[in-house]
Amino acid sequence: MIKVLIYGANGKMGRKVKEALSRSQKARAVCGVDITEDFSDGNFPVYKDINQVKEQPDIIIDFSSPASLYGILGYCANHKTGAVLCSTGYDDAQIEKINKAAENTALFRSANMSLGVNVLIKLVKQAAAALKGFDAEIIEMHHNQKKDAPSGTAIMLADGIKEVLPEKYCTYGRHGIVGKRDVNEIGIHAVRGGNVVGDHQVIFAAENERITLSHSAQDRGVFAEGAVKAAEFLYGKKNGLYDMNDLLDEENA
Repeated sequence: MIKVLIYGANGKMGRKVKEALSRSQKARAVCGVDITEDFSDGNFPVYKDINQVKEQPDIIIDFSSPASLYGILGYCANHKTGAVLCSTGYDDAQIEKINKAAENTALFRSANMSLGVNVLIKLVKQAAAALKGFDAEIIEMHHNQKKDAPSGTAIMLADGIKEVLPEKYCTYGRHGIVGKRDVNEIGIHAVRGGNVVGDHQVIFAAENERITLSHSAQDRGVFAEGAVKAAEFLYGKKNGLYDMNDLLDEENA
């Protein structure tokens, strides 16, 4: 069995990951790390500092925050441990650090661990290639506790379009007299409210017709299930940076 350390174990996503691991036939949770109140039990210790961990995990699953990154990467380097990085909101310096760390560690990173969202990205790329003259707009909605905007998934969707049409660029919301819409804009709009887990729409609009591709997450469990699949995929892999495309390609091979 693959031994998993859950970083952010006491948070909403950490608990979902623990539930998902309890259903896995390949992996199990052996310990957690969390700076909040200790909810550990005899079978699942939770530490306040990753350097206090006594177990020997094979993989770390992290849904905590970008602030945890450097501690996780340091632990991975010292213990030859892989990591599934699921947090959003990394800055450029942190992304560069992840890329560098992947030279010596097996890492998996995705801003959205849902298999469905990653299929959506593939469909968006196909649509962008076929609908070059259409205007592209992205709308995302999340719960009122989400700290970063736009969502990492919205950025992934925009990046998918730009991969096919490199002349495109992002405009984040619109306010005031902004002038006529430029043909190469990708408008990204963030909506926050209630307890929405995550909704994303990609709209391709032209004269007299409109195509909308969308995904709606009904429960955070879909992200936890995806993270566990990623951990199972990553186990035993050589050093490098992997993502959901690699997982999907392996599953469909």
